[in-house]
Amino acid sequence: MRSALCALGAAAALVLLPAGHARAEGQEPDRDFTIEDSRITESSGLAASRAHPGIYWTHNDQDAPLIYGIDSRTGKTVATLTMAGVGTPRDMEAIAVGPDGDIYVGDIGDNLDGSWDHVWIYRFPEPKTLKDQTVAAKQYVVKYADGARNAEALMVHPKTGRVYIASKNEDGGGLYAGPERLSSSGTNVFRRVDEVPWVTDGAFSPDGERLVLRGYFSAQEYAWKGGRLGGEGTAVGAPFQGQAESVTYTLDGSALMFGSEGRNSRVVRVDRAGVEPPSGKPTEAPGGAPKSPSATPAAGGENGNVTVGFLVLAGATVLVVGLKRLFRKG
Repeated sequence: MRSALCALGAAAALVLLPAGHARAEGQEPDRDFTIEDSRITESSGLAASRAHPGIYWTHNDQDAPLIYGIDSRTGKTVATLTMAGVGTPRDMEAIAVGPDGDIYVGDIGDNLDGSWDHVWIYRFPEPKTLKDQTVAAKQYVVKYADGARNAEALMVHPKTGRVYIASKNEDGGGLYAGPERLSSSGTNVFRRVDEVPWVTDGAFSPDGERLVLRGYFSAQEYAWKGGRLGGEGTAVGAPFQGQAESVTYTLDGSALMFGSEGRNSRVVRVDRAGVEPPSGKPTEAPGGAPKSPSATPAAGGENGNVTVGFLVLAGATVLVVGLKRLFRKG
């Protein structure tokens, strides 16, 4: 089904214009950028480096144990990390950086919703030097308390270090909490603590007070209270992308970075409303008023194209979901 969705998403992307980004591509960090590395064709996760401001870690949705460091100033790869000691990944879908400075990689995809009785998380220290190198990684076995499932979002809380996974399902998924500390010698059981919409990625804000979850058409930011989602969440004005697969916060927490799969894919910055960037100036819309992520775009012009793009993508998803259910019945 991934290939079908990619094809439909690519066709829809012809009428899509990125929405909500307030910065132009340039030589400053944490701006819109294009991933130039021809090896990266299915960027499926995104995480802001803690050790190297302006660098974003990503990986392909594939079975090679490779992690790429991308400079947001240029879109060029500045480090290729080869994980050693983890075997052959099956379906890497997510990446995050924990408060301990370690990089966590979620080999958690399961497109058949239950074909794997366990999945894996890989973990290794973020390199101090940006260069091509082999890194020794730990491998953790993960099972869900209520049975196997597909997932594409892995989040590490920046204060407690606890790992969370959001499962992916067209009818809604679950938010799963791992043990307080992961064990590399036994099975780590993740337990359902909340309900989530259709999720392709997620990330905690640097202060740990917010959690953003994105899907193919939208993203919601939730307050984080007592290890659960606080309230219904607020729309954050995610851009429409051909296959919306990744999201992370900038290191300073002033904006969200949205990525998608595909060759030369774009990463789009969306400033958070009411959050002061390092300059001390609140995020503003072009007219001078604070940017409202939930504002409804007017019809016609650029916003009209976005509306058309949304309808095309929505129709594509309905078709894919229908086909998926048909194949299951067969």
